[in-house]
Amino acid sequence: MGCTVYNCIINRKKADGLILPDMIRTERMEEKMSEILMNKEQIMEIIPHRAPFLLIDEIVEMEVGVSVKARKYIKEDDFWFKGHFPDYPVTPGVLMVEMLAQAGAVCMLSKPEFKGKIGLFGGIDKAKFRRQVVPGDVLDLEVEIIRQRGPVATCKCLASVDGEKAVSCEITCIMADGDK
Repeated sequence: MGCTVYNCIINRKKADGLILPDMIRTERMEEKMSEILMNKEQIMEIIPHRAPFLLIDEIVEMEVGVSVKARKYIKEDDFWFKGHFPDYPVTPGVLMVEMLAQAGAVCMLSKPEFKGKIGLFGGIDKAKFRRQVVPGDVLDLEVEIIRQRGPVATCKCLASVDGEKAVSCEITCIMADGDK
């Protein structure tokens, strides 16, 4: 009895309780399936984002406080496609920047001194949008912390699909208390 790589991974993940019930498979998504470091439930233990605004699906690699690689599976039922644009679905650039910020927040808020805090935008610089991201794409998110002074960090960010740059930018984020 044989199985595809995808089926073997899904079966293992189901056994570990790590599979999301609404995952829509595409060939590109199947190729990207890998051992994950964190799933959505584990990500939600670190950052306060929740559906529909938790915009990253998994963390695949991380050096706490230094760098992170995350992934977002772009599905045709993602909430933004209902209005952006119904006849020509394209992921908004600002949401891709938010996806990068959420990945960076996981990296920074995993540091013991920032546990329980929230990550806020302090600035977005050098943003460039190079490729449309559409349903069925797998968006790879890479964030590197290039400077940190206390609770303020500057991150170099890149989002790509199949190795092709979609978005690049620098984000300044501030780790703040979650109190009002």
